[in-house]
Amino acid sequence: MRKEKDFIGEKQIDKDALYGINSIRAVENFPDSTPFHIEWYKAIGLTKLACYLTYKSFKSAAKNKYPDKEFTFSLFDESKIDALINSAEEIAEGKYFEHFIVPAIQGGAGTSINMNLNEIIANSSLIKIDKNLGDYQHIDPLEHANVFQSTNDIIPTSLKVAVIKLLVELEEKINDLRFDIEALENKSRNKLRIGYTQMQEAVPSSYAMLFSSYNEALSRDWWRVSKCFERIKVVNLGGSAIGTGLSVPRYFIMEVVPTLQKLTNLPITRSENMPDATSNIDSLVEVHAILKSHAVNLEKMVSDIRLLSSDISGSKEIEIPKKQLGSSIMPGKVNPVIPEFIISAAHKIYANDSLISSLSAQGCLDLNPYLPVIGHALIESIKLLIAANKTLKENLFSGLTIDNEKAEKRLFKSPAVTTALSPYIGYHKAAELAKEMKENSLDIFEANTKLKLITQEKLRTIMAPQNLLKMGFTLDDVI
Repeated sequence: MRKEKDFIGEKQIDKDALYGINSIRAVENFPDSTPFHIEWYKAIGLTKLACYLTYKSFKSAAKNKYPDKEFTFSLFDESKIDALINSAEEIAEGKYFEHFIVPAIQGGAGTSINMNLNEIIANSSLIKIDKNLGDYQHIDPLEHANVFQSTNDIIPTSLKVAVIKLLVELEEKINDLRFDIEALENKSRNKLRIGYTQMQEAVPSSYAMLFSSYNEALSRDWWRVSKCFERIKVVNLGGSAIGTGLSVPRYFIMEVVPTLQKLTNLPITRSENMPDATSNIDSLVEVHAILKSHAVNLEKMVSDIRLLSSDISGSKEIEIPKKQLGSSIMPGKVNPVIPEFIISAAHKIYANDSLISSLSAQGCLDLNPYLPVIGHALIESIKLLIAANKTLKENLFSGLTIDNEKAEKRLFKSPAVTTALSPYIGYHKAAELAKEMKENSLDIFEANTKLKLITQEKLRTIMAPQNLLKMGFTLDDVI
């Protein structure tokens, strides 16, 4: 064990641990087991790397401009800077994550997150310069690892870096799913089915039309997600505690965001109003609302598929892939586990949306102290949507089959199909035909043979897929 102390007191730390006293206090104060997202952890590494590279550049510029001057603040030597840079690079790749012990749910606006990272960076840097863990007189978590930084600019900036990276992946997954659904749409073109309103048979339709509605919704989702980058690209890095840049060199403030932009190759820009970017996080609320819209579309889609492929629907026209056993007691049972996963994920996202909205409104004066849980919920929602799109493509739509012949037969036996005859024989005669079909379990052709309300030749022309599915009728059709 090693001993560390702060102005509150002392703590015993595992001798091999890269974390320190601040991390231990956080674990004791926040006894929660919700793990922190590694994507955010890596993004903090990238953000601190930008800070260290900018610090190195600042030191060089200061020495070049005033080679013989002594500054009121110390500029630490190159070996320390290089060790910090190397450690930040490692964290950006996910190294040392096992030493990040602070839980996701916490108080303190993210100070515990920042300090856990500072301690990991300081201690891993000490190893690089052949010093013992905890020898902070050489590299200190606050003086060195946190140089020209504040929790209040490092943590929100790194959150946005993590979110943008995940949104890029989500964009790709939405498009991948959309292409599969578009293929099903093309495969089902001019294949008839019954359209339903309020779970009741309504009018003729096709599976192509159903899939086209999903495809269109996903296209809107993709477009909305692409607009999220514009909403959250503005960061407050360099703004220090409340966005005023107090105790931070102006050089650093001007250069650190461009450095981060080059490191990440992301469209990140420095806010023109740093206090606003520090105290207000409505952009995160807006982005999550867009994510919620996508979740709504996915839930609607899979709810349809679950219903159409259920045993309740009778002779099924749609079969979903059999992915795993559905029961520990009922032999041969297979459940719609993929739709159920999507619906579960969607409702978790709705809950996250409520949390993000309400806690974003709880921001007080110059800072929002609830950023850790807000950020955790936002990242969780994006990861759930990535997973949802991935499994829908791989485990549902890629193996979904449609019995088009069965669907067409069911349509022609449904009274719903008589709606198509209203322009030709009127509502009342069409209703008479529908009644005959229903009472005697006849298809439309058999019922019309009996009632002779329209010629069979004309009926077959009207019932052709290209006529049933076209948009409206023309005067030439009914003359």
